[in-house]
Amino acid sequence: MASREPSFVQATVERRLIEALARPLPGPSAQVRLAPRPRRGWVPGRWPPGCRDGAGLLLVYPSGADEVAHLLLTRRAEGLVHHAGQVALPGGAVEPGETVERAALREAEEEAGVDLASVRVLGRLSPLHIPVSRFLLHPVLAVSGPQARLDPDRREVARLVEVPLAVICDPGRVGRERRVRDGETLDVPYLALAGERVWGATAMVLAELAALLGVALVPQPPDGA
Repeated sequence: MASREPSFVQATVERRLIEALARPLPGPSAQVRLAPRPRRGWVPGRWPPGCRDGAGLLLVYPSGADEVAHLLLTRRAEGLVHHAGQVALPGGAVEPGETVERAALREAEEEAGVDLASVRVLGRLSPLHIPVSRFLLHPVLAVSGPQARLDPDRREVARLVEVPLAVICDPGRVGRERRVRDGETLDVPYLALAGERVWGATAMVLAELAALLGVALVPQPPDGA
């Protein structure tokens, strides 16, 4: 899928996303496609009491002369307590008295140096429970003008991962691998993006984003199968 397709020009993507958000969200039916199996403690569309609210920003912005829509992700620093070294949305905990939208914008500015001047929030995607950190992640979808001067906070971000939205929506980028954790073998779907394997909660959120644009991301057979 070529990133220069007219359907992935920023203005067209914005229109398609606005139209999709006016309809019921794909929700767990999309998230589950890229969920690790087994995913202990996760029930699609449900979460236990006592979860802490978190916010992540799905920022779609144009890049290059063709104004191709891109999405901003981060590779988390290795020294962080939760999800160290993983690719994630810019985001973090929602502070007392703060809205989910404000938290997502604040964290994106602090972590990645996002220029909020032209950012426009379109809405939220479906909440996602993350059992390992006991967070309830609220993905916030936004669009902006070009982000030419991104400046990551190296204490939290090892690198920025800027990916054309067409690449994220390419089913050929989906694979699966087997991982062993605490003696248990997991079947882990992932997205191969910009030299990274994006999996877990981030991949599940991206599966719903792709579904908003009419693309079903379905895992391929596990590596080595």
